[in-house]
Amino acid sequence: MIYHFRLILDTKEDVFRDIALDETDNFEDFHNAITQAFGFGGSEMAIFYESDEEWKQGDSISLFDIGDESVRRMSDTPLNSVFQHISKMLYVYDFLNLWTFFIELIETDEPKPGNTYSMLIYSHGDVPEEAPEKTFSADKDEWNDDSLDENDSDNETENTNT
Repeated sequence: MIYHFRLILDTKEDVFRDIALDETDNFEDFHNAITQAFGFGGSEMAIFYESDEEWKQGDSISLFDIGDESVRRMSDTPLNSVFQHISKMLYVYDFLNLWTFFIELIETDEPKPGNTYSMLIYSHGDVPEEAPEKTFSADKDEWNDDSLDENDSDNETENTNT
C-alpha cells in the first residue's frame, strides 16, 4: 500500500508538498522525504507527534533516542503501525527554528509499476528563508495561576531578575 501525504508548512503563505511513501517505510524515511521535499539539510533534530482532528499534539516519535522509553524512535517505527488509527500528525524540524508542519494522510493506493518511493508528487509555494515566528498561548481554562506553588513563583522571579 502507498500512502499519499499532504505536508503543510505553518506559514502565512501557502507552502505545501504532497509526497508518497510505502506503508512499510519507517518514520526516518518519512523525515528524509520531508527534508528533501522542502530543501532542508536533514541534519537537525526532528520529531513527529500523533494528532487528533483538532491538531492537538499526542504521542511522539523522535529522530534520536532521547532516553525516554515511552518515546518511539523514527528508525524503529513503520508508517503502517501508526497510520492504522490516525490520519493527522504534526512534524517539527530544527528545534532552534521550529519549522512546523501539519501532515495529513490524504489517500492510499497500490504501488504503480516503475515508481520508486518516496516520491514528491506535487509542490506548491516557496519555503521562506527563515522559519516563521511562533507565538505560544493557552486558553484561560488551560492555565490556572493557582497551579503555581510558592516555590515556582519565587524561582520564576529570581530567574528573571538575574
